[in-house]
This record gives sequence, C-alpha cells and structure tokens, in this order.
Amino acid sequence: MKKELCSLLKDYLDGLDINEIKNLLEVPPQNELGDYSFPCFSLAKKLHKSPNIIAESLKQNIDKSLDKTFIENVSAAGGYLNFFINKEYYINKVLNNALDENFGKSNIGIGKTICIDYSSPNIAKNFHVGHLRTTIIGNSLYKIFSKQGYNVIRINHLGDWGTQFGKLIVAYKNWSSKELVEQNGIAELLRIYVIFHDEADKNPNLINEARAWFVKMESKDKEALEIWKWFYDISIIEFNRIYKLLDVEFDYYTGESFYLDKLQAVVYELDDKNLLVHSQGAKIVDLDKYCMPPCLITKSDGSSIYAVRDIATILYRKNTFKFDKCIYVTGMEQMLYFSQVFKVIELMGYSFYNNLIHIPYGLVYLEGAKLSTRDGNIVYAEEILNEAIKRALITIEDKNPSLANKENVAKSVGVGAIIFNDLINTIVKNVDFTWDRVLNYNGGTGPYVQYTCARAKSVLRKSNISIDNIHFNAKNLTDANSYELVKLIDQYPQAINESASKYEPHFIARYVLLLAQTFNKFYHECSIINDDDEVKNSRLVLTYIIQKIISDAMNLLGIKCPDEM
Repeated sequence: MKKELCSLLKDYLDGLDINEIKNLLEVPPQNELGDYSFPCFSLAKKLHKSPNIIAESLKQNIDKSLDKTFIENVSAAGGYLNFFINKEYYINKVLNNALDENFGKSNIGIGKTICIDYSSPNIAKNFHVGHLRTTIIGNSLYKIFSKQGYNVIRINHLGDWGTQFGKLIVAYKNWSSKELVEQNGIAELLRIYVIFHDEADKNPNLINEARAWFVKMESKDKEALEIWKWFYDISIIEFNRIYKLLDVEFDYYTGESFYLDKLQAVVYELDDKNLLVHSQGAKIVDLDKYCMPPCLITKSDGSSIYAVRDIATILYRKNTFKFDKCIYVTGMEQMLYFSQVFKVIELMGYSFYNNLIHIPYGLVYLEGAKLSTRDGNIVYAEEILNEAIKRALITIEDKNPSLANKENVAKSVGVGAIIFNDLINTIVKNVDFTWDRVLNYNGGTGPYVQYTCARAKSVLRKSNISIDNIHFNAKNLTDANSYELVKLIDQYPQAINESASKYEPHFIARYVLLLAQTFNKFYHECSIINDDDEVKNSRLVLTYIIQKIISDAMNLLGIKCPDEM
C-alpha cells in the first residue's frame, strides 16, 4: 500500500524521490487520524512555507484527481497530510498479498553476500550466557538477511588460540590429570583455570611459564599442540549440544588457529606500508591521531595477538567470499577493539573498511546478578536452556497433561522463551530476566506469542474447512478489530526491512507481540466460527494469515511455534 501512496505523492513532490517519500510515510497512532500520514515538516525549509500550508496545498492538489476506489478521503491537520484508504480496497490488497507464499520476502539482497561472525565461544571455556546472546542475535540476523535474498555465510570464529592456552597447559600439568579432564570436560578446565589465576597472584613465575607454553604452540611443538587439540575436541562436543538445543548451524568453524599461516604476511604488509611502530619490543600501529590507543600487532616475545589474527581473518574473508558486508556480533566491551581493527584495515588502503560492521550487545543479568567468567562464578548456557525446558514441561503437565509430544513442545517453548526475552529489546540494552517473567503465558513473552499462534491453529482445525476451499469478502472485515489486524499484516514487510537495515531483530519481536495481542482481542470480541458462512470464511482466512505470519516472524527470531500447547 505504501508503494501506491508513494507513487501518488511523487507527482506532487518533485524534490523527493520514492525512497525519501517512503521513509517519511508513517502509520498514525490513532485510527481517526487516518491510515497513513505524510509529515510535511522536513519540506518547510526547502519550500519556504509552513508545514500546515504545505499539507493543505498537497491536499487541494490531490483532491482534484482523487480516485475514491483507492483513497476515500485526504485531510490536512497539524502539518500532516492524512490518508483515509478505501477499506475494502485496502483489505483486498493486503490480504491477497499476505496469502502469497513469498509475503515478507524481498530481492534487495539478490547477488550480494554477507558474512556474519557470531557465537565464537572460547575453546576450553564453558559456553556461558554471554555466548548465548551472540548466538541468538547472529542466528536471527542470518534468517532476516536470508529472507531479503542475501547469500549469508554463517561463521563461528572459535577462540581457539592465545595465551590462555599456555595458562591451561600449565594448570593441567600442575593441578589436574587426563582422567579428571576426560571425566568432567570443560568443568575441569574451568576449575584449573581459576586455580591458575589464584596461584599466579602469589607466584608470578606461572605467567612466564604460560607464555613459554604458548610460544611453543606457535612454534608447532608436538606436545603443546597435542594438549591443545585435546582441549579443542572436548570443547566442540559440549558446544554442539547447545547448538542442537538452539537449532543453530554454521557454514564454517574457522577459529583463530586457521589463520596462523596467514599472520606473517599481514605483518609484512603493515611494515611495507610503514604502519608498524616498534614499542618496547612489541609491534604496534599508532592510532593516536584517531583518538584511539595503539593497536598491538605482536608482543615483545614475538607471539601474535588478537588484532593481527582478526586483520588476517578479514583479508581472507574478503578474498574468499567477496563479501558486501562482514558483520561481527560481540559484546559492547569490544567496541573500541573493533574500531581499532577496522581503522587499521582503512590505513592499509582497503576501501571495503566501510563494509565492516560491529554489532555490540549489552550484558546479561540473571535474577539481577551480573555474570562473571574469571572467578568461576559463571552461569552456563546449557544449564539455562535445560532449566527453561524443564519449567516449560512442568507448566504443560499442569495445564495440558494429555498434550502429545510434550517434550518437543517444552523444548520449543523453553528455548523460545529465552530467545524472545533476549530479542524483544534493542540489543545494546542489558538483558535482565527472572524465570517467572520469561515463561509467563500471559505477558509480553515468547510463550504468549506461541500460545496465540497455537490458538489460531486450533480455530482452523475446529472449523474442519480447508483454507484452499474458502474465500474472504472484504466487506466482512471492515469492523474495528478485523481492520486493525489487516493494518498490522500490511506492516510485516516493513518490520523485516527495519530489522535488517538497523541490525535489530527487536523490530520483528515487538511487531509479532503486537500482532498476537491484537489477534487475541479479535478472538475474544469476534465470533470466528460464525453462523453466517461468508463472515466465518472471511474471519478464517484472516486467522490463517495471522498464524502464518506469527510462525514466520518467530522463525526469523529463531523460535518454533508448536501446533498445540
């Protein structure tokens, strides 16, 4: 519908292109203000007229050739041009579009490639709820961009290299055994990692030992690499259990170790371009003139550091995938770091630095407590997910004990509750949740939306009518409740586009929550299985579209909607 309005307005707004008009068009907060509004404030300076006069002038010009089959009325008020669409025309247009299997898809990304770097847990460290956030956000962005036609490459850049492995080797040799690691996995590695830091405070020589072991790793020492590979394999087994719970997959598991043979070429290139500065034995790129600390490339002992590995990664991905965008989903604490790395790419003369995007997210608080990783006070993602599934199953046993496939439904509801709670707000906002709120079936939660979808599907089943055999009549959907749903249906593609353009899945999450709330109002106030067949069929088609969009929108968030709950 926006497309038709944009074409109409373009005839009277020579200074604006279609996209500018489209971005200005908005849906008024109240129905009495129209179906769409065009604010004239941004035109005032250009046209040297007040917004009120501009709106009134546009109204008079449009009135002269108004097609009432499309627009019933146009009004000018408070600097806005308000459009009242012909309801039956609008309903027919929107619902026929929504019935198309490609509704919500776009071709904006056809022929373009996006790399998304997300999840990226550290080998030999447990997958905690911070990693859960990046995994949830990255997976949703992958689905959203795929919906827009992009070729999306999902990359799990494992933290499988660095001085922490030197620390772990020292810790393993001093305070653990093969049997304990085999038996307890990452939990044992975490235990000895904490011990190492406690002991290193008393014995600084342990730090030197750890550095020496990491240098051995970089020198391809057989024993060092065997222990490292063992830690790696144990970690992957545990990570894959979590990805299975989340239904998350990756195209590539290429960790930092994959790029080791590409690091020296980066150092040479930085040196050739006169970007390297020697500082106390280390090599850095000076970023002082850009108001940033220096970017450390190699340490004084010659070992590599994160930055040079990430620079090598970026160059490899550009050469290999020819990406149009490369997106990194990490915590806010890494904002400065990625600004440094991207600036170095720019200084190296690569014009694609503008296509490197860091998407930062906020901290996670569980029941009000901030999570920590170094002191061992860590909350594991797998524990959170399993607890959510367990609580969801208890609720199902209480409310619907005869439900089939209870365990599968509990998994979808429990995991979906965690995901929805993460994505309902802007991703830079800290996540703080309590179990009662996250799993509430009556509030603004994932289970509430899933239950609404199941309710709509139940109505369709009870009707005993195949949706392929019925048709709607727009005149039966002009009541306030039905029409409000039609208007929301029309906004679904916009919610997807906004989530993609702003890298914010919360636009879809909030949209689908509002759609669920509006459908529940319609469900309670309108008799769907009506005595009048024409009314019944029209409302059933509307109900079918609602459950279709809810399922699709929730899938874009990474959430499944069970048929029954």
